[in-house]
Amino acid sequence: MTEKLRLNEENVKRARESARRIAADTQSFIDLHTTVTVERTVCRLLGIDGVNALDVPLPNVVVDHMNEKGLLGVGAAYLIGSAMLETGLDPQGVADGVDDGSIDLSKLPPHSIEEIRGVIMPVAQSTVERIKKNVAKRDEYLSEFGDKTDPYLYVIVATGNIYEDITQAKAAAKQGADIIAVIRTTGQSLLDYVPYGATTEGFGGTYATQENFRLMRAALDEVGEEQHRYIRLCNYCSGLCMPEIAAMGALERLDVMLNDALYGILFRDINPQRTIIDQFMSRVINSFAGVIINTGEDNYLTTADAVEEAHTVLASQFLNEQFALEAGLPEEQQGLGHAFEIDPDVENGFLYELAQAQMARQIFPKAPLKYMPPTKFMTGNIFRGHVQDALFNIVTILTGQRLHLLGMLTEAIHTPFMSDRALSIENAQYIFRTMHDLGDDITFREGGIMETRANEVLAKAADLLAEIEKMGLFATLEKGIFADIKRSRDGGKGLSGVTKKDTVYFNPFIELMKRSL
Repeated sequence: MTEKLRLNEENVKRARESARRIAADTQSFIDLHTTVTVERTVCRLLGIDGVNALDVPLPNVVVDHMNEKGLLGVGAAYLIGSAMLETGLDPQGVADGVDDGSIDLSKLPPHSIEEIRGVIMPVAQSTVERIKKNVAKRDEYLSEFGDKTDPYLYVIVATGNIYEDITQAKAAAKQGADIIAVIRTTGQSLLDYVPYGATTEGFGGTYATQENFRLMRAALDEVGEEQHRYIRLCNYCSGLCMPEIAAMGALERLDVMLNDALYGILFRDINPQRTIIDQFMSRVINSFAGVIINTGEDNYLTTADAVEEAHTVLASQFLNEQFALEAGLPEEQQGLGHAFEIDPDVENGFLYELAQAQMARQIFPKAPLKYMPPTKFMTGNIFRGHVQDALFNIVTILTGQRLHLLGMLTEAIHTPFMSDRALSIENAQYIFRTMHDLGDDITFREGGIMETRANEVLAKAADLLAEIEKMGLFATLEKGIFADIKRSRDGGKGLSGVTKKDTVYFNPFIELMKRSL
């Protein structure tokens, strides 16, 4: 990407260094703590699956038992390994024993850490090998079919019924979509468990379950083989079960995951400590599984003004980049988010949108940026809406955005029909085709409106990150600097699921999966 905007590189460096120190400081907190969700994730990756007679997921049964006995900080791997040594059962058998009361994890005789690791690590390695095979299968498809170099056309399905979602997803893929995102049912991010099995009842979306992931993956592989294209599958790795959903996605070969470090704190009032710990584990898994994460900066602009608060989007992109790197997730898998959300009545608003997108492209050159369509100022006027989406499409092709979530002309009216998606795909394909190389053929005027705007936003972002560095991340969230939303370090949902690690604690999957940079 040619650096068309002459950005103040000192401010870029200053912002990135502040973000790196903020992430490193926060990581020191993460490393000392675990959560109920992290431990349930360990259970799932060790092969514990299914529900009991009351439909409670067995990972919850085991971890709730640990928590009740004051053993959460000891860790699932240590306790399950001890039970395996004592009973000769596999992890699934241990979970069944905990459920029926025949195994009490607090009453196991002591075993050495070497013995425990000796039974746990082979099980963990087997899961890691399964995930490696999924990565290899994706690579095999991409080698056979090739991969797209232009922006991926990204659309959503959200019927509430996984079988109806499959019908719509296959239709969208045949119309030209490259990524299918299955919107998660309203409120699932606040459930402290993952529902089980295929689901047909959801509101505003479909439950994220491992079986639903498996069904949609098989359907997209089927249509992809017909179309000779690899169709990527996306879901939502956020909320109180963030790392569990990452694990399910890794096991079922998802390709893209919504996975932001701060989104759950700001927009779902999930406790900041819980979220920060959970996001690390989820990103370790996503990194290893070759999943592109999507961050949620676009959401800031639904509550804050896109002109006045543009610097908070950039500051959050810098933070998400550094938190991802702490988890070993490379820049090539960081779909840092932003959005086309300036009020259409703002004079030169298009120039500001173009400047913001070009700035992000230059500052994060390796990242497959995720660009979101206009939603806040869509009115239900489908003709104006289609024009707004066209302008959004133009910015994408001019600035080399990578994951392009298609705008819908019926945004603000209803969940999109298949015909709405077809029109949106047609709109984007037309603009991408007729303007394909325009971005390489134009330059931005030195000292012009766009360059001035980009440098103003950059300077404010660097100043903000310096301020956050002084305060610390948790204090920053309490002040409401992001999205004009204040969140207390000890408030929100899920704090009771956070604890300090015991001296014997170990997490085999962080050990096996975390990439060294």
